[in-house]
Amino acid sequence: MMGPAHSLSGAAAWLGVGAAVAAAGRPMPWPVLLAGALICAGAALAPDLDHKAATISRSFGPLSRWLCEVVDKLSYAVYKATKKQGDPRRSGGHRTLTHTWLWAVLIGGGTAALAVNGGRWAVLAILFVHMVLAIEGLLWRATRGSSSDVLVWLLAAATAWIIADVLDKPGNGSDWLFTAPGQEYLWLGLPIVLGALVHDIGDALTVSGCPILWPIPVGRKRWYPIGPPRFMRFRAGSWVELKVLMPAFMLLGGVGCAAALNVI
Repeated sequence: MMGPAHSLSGAAAWLGVGAAVAAAGRPMPWPVLLAGALICAGAALAPDLDHKAATISRSFGPLSRWLCEVVDKLSYAVYKATKKQGDPRRSGGHRTLTHTWLWAVLIGGGTAALAVNGGRWAVLAILFVHMVLAIEGLLWRATRGSSSDVLVWLLAAATAWIIADVLDKPGNGSDWLFTAPGQEYLWLGLPIVLGALVHDIGDALTVSGCPILWPIPVGRKRWYPIGPPRFMRFRAGSWVELKVLMPAFMLLGGVGCAAALNVI
């Protein structure tokens, strides 16, 4: 999938979680619903950190471009070190390490630990990074071109600061789901795990599939590209993605938001 579809699917997924937990009697405060949807929209772009042409590679200027090169080389090295006889030869690391369930769990767990132990500035940094990615993904037409980068960073910084201030207020959700002392913002890891997994599922629907299950082997392959039957797959950026899936994500997100807020 392309960046906008990934971001929309991430936001819709978190809003769907909001609807589910509301139905289960553990509703999210509205700041958690909003912050989680934006974080998940941003996190749904992050697995493409192994691709130098992806949205995330240009979101933070030279820093993100350099990081993409590092992650691509790391992913390729892991692929070569762990592949089985049935896995094909590759020339790069795209759609390998960062497109697995293990990566999603590790990134989400690491982020949660940083949020709990790093204090306010760590929370602000997490929010800022994912606000930048969410803006780049959801408002992709408006953010084209390097001249918009500074505006995106300023908007993301302001949004992160406002959201953190709102969440810090009693009852607004800093301790949602994890209520023991010292567990404030532990939930921040959840939309990041979900965003990464939703990205992987979206890529699995395309013609190339996605090795979500690694390192669990499937047959003669450790990097087995999971996906539906071939006739159900589509090419990234095709009309199926633009005309069917993106409107569906917007509709499902709207319904999930309304249900999470007890509007329906």
